[in-house]
Amino acid sequence: MVGKSTAAPGVVVHRAPARTADAADLAEAVEGAMAVTATVLQDFVEARIRVAAGRSEVAARLWTDLAGVIGGKLMRPRLAVAAYLGLGGTDRAAIAPVAAAIEVLHTAMLVHDDLLDHDEVRRGRPNVAGAARARLATSGLDDRGVDDQVLAAGLLAGDLAIASAFSLVVSAPADRSALLRVVGLLAEGIETTVVGELLDVTASLSSPRDVDALAVAELKTAAYSGSLPLVVGAILAGADDERIAQLDGVGSALGVAFQLTDDELGVFGDPAVTGKSVLSDLREGKRTELLRRAYAMTDATGCAVLDTHVGRPDLDEPGAAAVREVMVSSGALDAVRELTRRTGLHARSLAAGSLPEPLGGYLVGVVDDLVGRGH
Repeated sequence: MVGKSTAAPGVVVHRAPARTADAADLAEAVEGAMAVTATVLQDFVEARIRVAAGRSEVAARLWTDLAGVIGGKLMRPRLAVAAYLGLGGTDRAAIAPVAAAIEVLHTAMLVHDDLLDHDEVRRGRPNVAGAARARLATSGLDDRGVDDQVLAAGLLAGDLAIASAFSLVVSAPADRSALLRVVGLLAEGIETTVVGELLDVTASLSSPRDVDALAVAELKTAAYSGSLPLVVGAILAGADDERIAQLDGVGSALGVAFQLTDDELGVFGDPAVTGKSVLSDLREGKRTELLRRAYAMTDATGCAVLDTHVGRPDLDEPGAAAVREVMVSSGALDAVRELTRRTGLHARSLAAGSLPEPLGGYLVGVVDDLVGRGH
């Protein structure tokens, strides 16, 4: 179930280069609005479970499973809230449902992404598909029957989350024309993410050497994780097109740097800290920039090691260690870390150079913490 806490473990979002009273005030205001957002999110989910229970037990169970994966660090709604308040917005009741909608949309993407990746654990516990499979363990169904039920649960739960995101937006007590624009942006964000997801899925048909992983990161992650929240917050605050474009640029760079960091942590991270397996991406053969550069920068022996282990569903830790050794010895890991650093610096520069204070400094702190997580 979604928790009431708005703390973001490992993400100190209020850190900025200058410790001014304005910066501290913005940080405090953001956390106050996030408390309202968390309450809106909690109340919405509980209401949906009650409505579903009045229709059928299985519907209530699906909503309960979905509720179990909604929430977390709330990075995306926090970006929307920061942009709104940092550009002069004052009504927490207006931004909270929209920020909650962004988190629910994120959940929809995660549920469907896990389904495509055959992952049944999220943040160290069963996701929607995993919960469905656990319940069916003693059902007597054959494997095909269980798989069909698990697929249906993940697909339908993701659909519920998408619909709920739009429902939350239109419930906001905000300017109707601004909300209409936000609805359009959410729809566009879904379409962009689907294109990125499609490229990610079909990339498995190509050699890791030939996949443009940065384009996938831009479409699949940066658009809705970085740009969309910031732009939505700016629109609700009444920002002009120039300011919206500036935030779009900051969000895009932030999102790509975030994805590069995420891909690194998917191979070299500490699961106890990140909650993310360091085997699943390698077992899947996920076409990341790190893997592309490993193939490009290693020798024939290194390529043979990668060919042997990457993409094996039964990959074990010794095999993963051999892959990591190639990534390190070839210089691929250092090269991707440098790319991440440069992308993060670009996001910082855009935030500090084009946005008013204290919002610019606040977002510089966000970039530093999101890119530096896990290190």
